[in-house]
Amino acid sequence: MTMNAPPALLSRVLLLLALALGGPGPTRAQQLFERPTDVIPPEVERLYSKGLQFLVQTQNDKGGWSDGYGAQPAVVGLAVLAMLAHGDDPNSGPYSLPVRRGIDLILGQQNKQTGYIGNTMYNHGFATLALAEAYGALNDERLGPALLEAVKLILSSQAQNGFGAWRYSPESKDADTTVSGAQLVALLAARNAGFGVPEDAIKKALQFYQQCQSGDGGFGYTGPGGSNGPRTAIGVLVFALAKQKDSPSYKSAFQFLNQAGLNESHYYHYYIYYASQAFFHASAEGWEAWNRINLNVLKNSQKPDGSWDGSFGSVFATSTSLLSVALNYRYLPIYER
Repeated sequence: MTMNAPPALLSRVLLLLALALGGPGPTRAQQLFERPTDVIPPEVERLYSKGLQFLVQTQNDKGGWSDGYGAQPAVVGLAVLAMLAHGDDPNSGPYSLPVRRGIDLILGQQNKQTGYIGNTMYNHGFATLALAEAYGALNDERLGPALLEAVKLILSSQAQNGFGAWRYSPESKDADTTVSGAQLVALLAARNAGFGVPEDAIKKALQFYQQCQSGDGGFGYTGPGGSNGPRTAIGVLVFALAKQKDSPSYKSAFQFLNQAGLNESHYYHYYIYYASQAFFHASAEGWEAWNRINLNVLKNSQKPDGSWDGSFGSVFATSTSLLSVALNYRYLPIYER
């Protein structure tokens, strides 16, 4: 496996250009995407800024949070992604210190021999995604080597798994669609950042999803049956990111997801994190309809301190809520259509 590092200077120039386009006054979406002159609705900016302030004010010096799972690399990674998604310069902007603290925690929990981050593949997948999205934007020479080792761990874990996918530990012999989704999105983000990811690894993972797809189009957990919104949102997203939107699996899965809409209470914040991205990649019209409803629900449920409550703690709920509306900004590379 080889690594082709993108020119750091070009990445910084593009980031500064995107920030300059926003300029003073109304915030604008990144120009690389559809409808480049879309003005960010003030209600989105108010909601997002309040949520970020909660994350900043409650983060500890070690880079994590004391709430719920807030010290886990996965949740720290999601919080870092929420900060990066706002589009501020991660090196000198208002969230530069919180971003660096979060990255320090993630790197500090990476095993130097194996590349494994944290103590579960959930942690590893989301933390690797955060490293991939920070790479090229954040001036930190540690990111490239750490991301390379994290990718190698994902690939080696898949290689020894009979299902061509992943579960709770790197040595797992079984697989499920939720853990696999975290690894597959991380791999696709790393590939997007210029790291070598074999196409065969993506193909094998998608074949596992096809094996877990039920007759109703939705995805089960370890096999077909028991379809639900969160797992199907993950499946729709990975097929979209892998450029497989013409496949029958994608089309039937999106039909299931479209019917579910926001009437899904199963792991709600986890669901909207994935579903928002899935709708965004499906169509501009579908995303706009979803975004209006999601934004209205989040406005009504956001607490005065800027957070949201959830079963995995307020940091997880807040980070995933913010990321579900971050596609209004479209600064993260993974949000590219």
